[in-house]
Amino acid sequence: MTKRFGDTVALDRVDLKIEPGEIFFLLGPSGCGKTTLLRSIAGFLVPEEGRILFGEEEVTHQPPHLRNTGMMFQSYALWPHFTVAQNVAFGLEERKLPRPEITRRVEEALASVRMEGYGARRVHELSGGQQQRVALARALVIRPRCLLLDEPLSNLDAKLRLEMRTEIRRICKESGLTAIYVTHDQKEALSIADRMALLENGQVRQIGNPVDVYRAPVSRFVSDFMGETNFIEGQVRAVNNQPIIDTELGIFAATLPANATVPKAGEECLLSIRPESWRLTTTAPASNGVAGRIRDCTYLGEMAQYQFAAPGGTLKIYELNPRFVDHGSDRDIFASVSPEDVVVLPR
Repeated sequence: MTKRFGDTVALDRVDLKIEPGEIFFLLGPSGCGKTTLLRSIAGFLVPEEGRILFGEEEVTHQPPHLRNTGMMFQSYALWPHFTVAQNVAFGLEERKLPRPEITRRVEEALASVRMEGYGARRVHELSGGQQQRVALARALVIRPRCLLLDEPLSNLDAKLRLEMRTEIRRICKESGLTAIYVTHDQKEALSIADRMALLENGQVRQIGNPVDVYRAPVSRFVSDFMGETNFIEGQVRAVNNQPIIDTELGIFAATLPANATVPKAGEECLLSIRPESWRLTTTAPASNGVAGRIRDCTYLGEMAQYQFAAPGGTLKIYELNPRFVDHGSDRDIFASVSPEDVVVLPR
């Protein structure tokens, strides 16, 4: 599918298949095309090329109200002069359902988001988290065949965001909903998604489950976007059972994922190693090790963040349950990494 705005290509030949009952995330930086894709699925935008299908039914040119999707916006879009129940009932009233049926389904929808007893309240009497639940109930009450969420947690504080991540996943799974969720927050995506697509400049760069995308990124963009990492330039020395990479920091062995492209000897490459993958010891490791000193330490209780200075460069190293916090810059220690945590990327 391709979508343009004038000379700007917002979506460039995007090809996706989302499974029934799947919580699928569209992830990427601002302007990457993820909201354009969501609005195209909802019917607010029509692509210039390609098709959108719900099952076997093509809906590319079908208006939004005939697609039976539930949309949840960043701003919640609740009517302040309505009660909670009236807000939730709006979509059912538009469909002209009988009043007893509307009352029953509104009560069921509020119960599903744990807002029983709030039907008579006004929107301004609710907290931000409660308003978010009401917006979700309004999207659910029409029993959509697809739930569309456009950065629904961005207006909540950090504690509420964590709580609602769990709630949204619970509700979608209990209801058997197919959900498509737009965010730029990788933690949100990692904690909720079944699968995700990373977009950049209107193109899909990688599709996969959270573990695969985080641990086996296919490009520098994906690796960098999905969290902090150490990029180390290198050259492939040999490829037998696993690639051996020469770098300024030393020699590293890597383990390639099952479907990865095997690099050739002599090729330049880029290693991506997550800060939490390193292990610190006072004795030299047998392989994949770097000698250096801790130049800076940020202690966070359950974790310490180190700037680890080695002759060939400086590494970011995160240590859970930290033991090396008191190691000053005058003590040599060693950082090592498992081959499974060394990701080989094209330069």
